[in-house]
Amino acid sequence: MRKSKPKKRLILPDPKFNDVEVTRFVNNLMYSGKKNTAFSIFYNALDLVAQKTQKEEKSPLDIWKKALENITPGVEVKSRRVGGATFQVPMEIRADRKVSISMKNLILYSRKRGGRSMAERLAAEIVAAYNEEGGAYKKKEDTHKMAEANKAFAHFRF
Repeated sequence: MRKSKPKKRLILPDPKFNDVEVTRFVNNLMYSGKKNTAFSIFYNALDLVAQKTQKEEKSPLDIWKKALENITPGVEVKSRRVGGATFQVPMEIRADRKVSISMKNLILYSRKRGGRSMAERLAAEIVAAYNEEGGAYKKKEDTHKMAEANKAFAHFRF
């Protein structure tokens, strides 16, 4: 590389829970720089999660974190071209990329869901991911299956 690697930007914690991970999620959720709107969507979704999971003794933030943990993939496949043939090579994912992928999948599949408001759809997807079901969880399972199926090409990793 000609240039040095850019420094990681410092992300400030969110105002309600004082958690950096929440701010990172809201930054992914945000459209057109509308951060306040994204924060209100997220907080409303957590309120709805609290209503849906009243029998659980966990806080809605803990349920959200467990849901993210449930949909975080461990491996992914990357295309490698070896001798004219393209192989899907399974590779482990860096820790920060794992978190990023899980957040983006949760947001993507909540946007695809049916429902009135984005907060309702996000809450439904969080509860589904917490119960190890839903679109984002299925995406993780499919990724793991693909990596397992292409395990024979793992030696092409470099």
